[in-house]
Amino acid sequence: MKFCNLCGASVSHRIPDEDDRPRYVCDACGFVHYQNPRVIVGVLPTWRDQVLLCKRAIEPRHGLWTLPAGFLENEETTMEGAMRETWEEARARVKNESLYRIFNLPHISQVYMFYRAELSSDEYAAGPESLDVQLFDEPDIPWQQLAFPVVSQTLRSYFEDRKVGKYPIQNLDIRFPVLKKRS
Repeated sequence: MKFCNLCGASVSHRIPDEDDRPRYVCDACGFVHYQNPRVIVGVLPTWRDQVLLCKRAIEPRHGLWTLPAGFLENEETTMEGAMRETWEEARARVKNESLYRIFNLPHISQVYMFYRAELSSDEYAAGPESLDVQLFDEPDIPWQQLAFPVVSQTLRSYFEDRKVGKYPIQNLDIRFPVLKKRS
């Protein structure tokens, strides 16, 4: 960030008074620009014993499989966002939604929230962000072609939980070292 969103003056990256971490602060008006984590919401949609996956038509991870998910929009709940993403990516409607997994990824300032839900019908299709959408039985999941570790971990947990018929909510931290940009 180089300029203030309020007045257009230059900003400095420093620790504001009465704070404990560096933030972008306007040199003219003193406005503090807080940068907060992004929330990604999605659904693990099921139809009988199968799960619905989308093949990504966009970067990152173009051409790999994922659960329908995306960034939470302003003025929507996490469940509304997850349902919207399911419609946008898989043209599918879901019901009986329940929070299933929360992943904290502090190294990239993201929080993922996945809901477990049932498809309302067996109607689905690729939306604009998907190349393909398919139902998979557990043995047919393309494990080596999954786009993100959180998707793989969510699916593996789901199949284990399904064996005992209990689906506990879990809040998990995934930490990787922060890579510094080269100067």
